[in-house]
Amino acid sequence: MLATVARALCVLEHLDGLEAFRLPYPPVVQLALDRSAVAFLLNDARPPASLAELVQRCAHIPLEDWPLRLPADAAGPDDLLIDPVSWRPTQLCHEWGEWEAHAQDPAVPHRDRQVIHGALERCQAYGEESAYAEFRRLLVQRPVLTAAEHFALHRDFALEPVWDLIDLIYPEVPRAMSRNGQYAVCGRCGTLLTPVSGGEWWCERDRCRRLGDPPVGHWIDAEQAGVVHQLERPLRRNVTGPGLAEVDLERELTALGLTVTMWPGFDAYDLLVVFPDGHRWAIDVKDWAHPGFLGRAARPVPPRPPYDEAFWVVPAYRVRERPDYRQTFERSRPASARGLLLVTDEELVNAARKRLRDIGTTTCEETDHA
Repeated sequence: MLATVARALCVLEHLDGLEAFRLPYPPVVQLALDRSAVAFLLNDARPPASLAELVQRCAHIPLEDWPLRLPADAAGPDDLLIDPVSWRPTQLCHEWGEWEAHAQDPAVPHRDRQVIHGALERCQAYGEESAYAEFRRLLVQRPVLTAAEHFALHRDFALEPVWDLIDLIYPEVPRAMSRNGQYAVCGRCGTLLTPVSGGEWWCERDRCRRLGDPPVGHWIDAEQAGVVHQLERPLRRNVTGPGLAEVDLERELTALGLTVTMWPGFDAYDLLVVFPDGHRWAIDVKDWAHPGFLGRAARPVPPRPPYDEAFWVVPAYRVRERPDYRQTFERSRPASARGLLLVTDEELVNAARKRLRDIGTTTCEETDHA
């Protein structure tokens, strides 16, 4: 039932204003309303009297307080399906919705995977691994483009294999995202901030909101910029978000003196890290709100390019906010991924520092002995 409600909320997000509450509802929205009514009645609770009331409950009642018989790891403390400030689906809601959609038709891949696969095919056909790496870096570091910046990408021949794809995944931004003729770009993650009541701005990234009010990195004048483009939501959530953690790791590990290759082997995994003694780490970065869904998606890191150790890495704030994150992941992962190590980004950097110290100590001891 919760998955159906989440999927319905994601559908409602794309409807304008009162159109979302006009009969007849989209089929999945009506199904969500029906299923939630039955679920509440079966648990001796008053069902939502309308779609508007259901949305209100999603914004103000944490999932763990719903009168439902949920598995212990179905939701974390204070998890909501709707953000009460912006009235938009939370990242957790989108994850629930995607799993529901995939359950309805397993043959249809998630949108972000379709796009990434398309980019891989184009770059492989050109034999340009560097083009794919530049494309990924574009999605991570430049999720917002003015009309001039968007046009300039078509003069960047390093991106030639994916020119047509860029046009598809960077739609125009509605003026409703601006205030007083100005768009605000988040100073932390680079996505557009959403204007909310009281003259405030809201960032869609979980990580940004937990760090406090989002700083405005820069302003875009709507008249001067003309059309403003932003990377579509599934890619911002599943590529830009984890990608920010990936480039943060790249910067921190490179600062330690390690050799780091991003998205090696046409994105076999996210980072290949080589130590001075030749030891190699393969790293895949994941930034998922629900550890159970992450566990179900777990799979061994591809064997090529070759490595000595492999890790899945999540931002440390996910584990701090949900202490059972690692345990839920481990319970949910398939048998084929039982050996997969899940660590936080902070733990990984500390482990790299320790290994470098150990290498230095060993080298000094061997030199003294000789």
